[in-house]
Amino acid sequence: MSGRSYKDPAAKFFEDFELGDVMTTRGRTVDIGDITAFAGLTGDHYQLHTDAQFMADNRFGQRIAHGPLTFSLAVGLVGLSGFYGDAIAALVEITGLKASAPVFAGDTLHVVATVAGHDASGPKYGTLGVTYSVRNQADAEVMTFLQTMLARRRAGKG
Repeated sequence: MSGRSYKDPAAKFFEDFELGDVMTTRGRTVDIGDITAFAGLTGDHYQLHTDAQFMADNRFGQRIAHGPLTFSLAVGLVGLSGFYGDAIAALVEITGLKASAPVFAGDTLHVVATVAGHDASGPKYGTLGVTYSVRNQADAEVMTFLQTMLARRRAGKG
């Protein structure tokens, strides 16, 4: 039998992350189908996202992607990168989410993720804070946020 072989995520632990570690994802182009599908999935059919005629006369001149779509794509890009391996046990919180520029169909997004928080206070889990800088094809930042997660610790730590 031929074909690709897929593996489980790499075994990683809280201790494998250090403050200042940086990872840049590959790119992912947003298309109008993504925006339309997201509107249908969420019920968010606001004119900014779904009405081309209305947006032609708007300051952006075209439809823009939903902020939560941009956020979701960013989380997915980091997840697909393998950066976390299988270390993450739970999401704790998302803070400081800021959309700083519009995302349009045709934009190619990537994420620069930086370990910004590292607390090893618990025996089984450490708290890991990672800042996400979502950037377009011109490397202009379009969104930022801090994602805080619980990461499994190696046995015998703490």
